[in-house]
Amino acid sequence: MIKGIGLDIVEINRIKKANDLSPRFKEKILSKREQEIFEPLKARRQLEFLAGRFSAKEAFSKANGTGIGKECALQDIEILPNEKGQPILYYKNELVQGFVSITHSKEYAAAQVVLLA
Repeated sequence: MIKGIGLDIVEINRIKKANDLSPRFKEKILSKREQEIFEPLKARRQLEFLAGRFSAKEAFSKANGTGIGKECALQDIEILPNEKGQPILYYKNELVQGFVSITHSKEYAAAQVVLLA
């Protein structure tokens, strides 16, 4: 049974500007394990990764019914690849029953999250 569905889209250029303005921006968005994946990537791929994770975390917060805020911080949500590279959701270090899909083009990153009850 579906508990919630969330969808988000973000302009990659908006993420680039925020990241350029603050060297700590990526630390606000990415968990330590996500940062380990992020760091070795080339610059363009880093932006896609950062924008994709931001969008996925927003989509999760919508599907969860909390939005980003006191109950659900960006650092509470983690998206890590499984052994095949599929993104898997964790919330407050617990595996989430659901699905996340992340995509990007030259200008946008988008994500959809479906949570199961």
